[in-house]
Amino acid sequence: MACATGDRYPPSVKRIARRLANGAVLTGSRWLDRVGQIVPGTRAAERFGSLGRGSSIGFPMATLMGQRSIHIGEDTLVGRHVSLAVGYGVLDTRAPERALVIGDRSVIGARCTIIAHESIVIGDGVWFGQDIFVSDASHGYQDPELPIGEQFGTHDPVEIGSGTWIGHGAIILPGARIGRNVVVAAGSVVRGVVEDHTVVGGAPARVLRRLEPGVGWVGTRGDVRPVLHGPFGLAAVAAAEAEDEATA
Repeated sequence: MACATGDRYPPSVKRIARRLANGAVLTGSRWLDRVGQIVPGTRAAERFGSLGRGSSIGFPMATLMGQRSIHIGEDTLVGRHVSLAVGYGVLDTRAPERALVIGDRSVIGARCTIIAHESIVIGDGVWFGQDIFVSDASHGYQDPELPIGEQFGTHDPVEIGSGTWIGHGAIILPGARIGRNVVVAAGSVVRGVVEDHTVVGGAPARVLRRLEPGVGWVGTRGDVRPVLHGPFGLAAVAAAEAEDEATA
């Protein structure tokens, strides 16, 4: 019997149906996430130059191109909607054998784009936030008659040292050489050489703070932050407390 409002089903039935449908969609989505990711042993993984043990590329992916020239180490996590590409198209056969190399225990956040033509090397334990762009080539512009999109610029390799953190939305330009344990602030545009153990930010990125042995992390205004140890700096706190107790 139809309810008084003219609907075929009463509100209580509709609520139950929506609840069941919602649960089914979420369950199906989680299942797709599991079976759709690229991990060692899958057919998609065989297209890569190498994909190390314990590594995975989240589903869905954005763009994967030139996988034979892409090498990913062990225990590295590549998030969803990430683009990993080598070359100018699927028919480009000029790509080097190791054009894009990502080390062990690294994290590439969701929606990042990494496009290599000659060489992009990302070290071990490098963590990317989301929406980061990295490329070793840009467009030319010097022919005034040819559309910019049809002018291919020079290739300039990119290196990102082990232990570095790249913040949300950063852009790493061709030729960037980023050292070890560097912090790149969110939204920064990085080009050129960045020394080890520095904090950089801005567009273009500049040094905001650097590690000076025996002093600490020194800012551009001379302020100093202490050196801490361990994931949360707890080791340094515990050491200081132990020292205080010993001298009390």
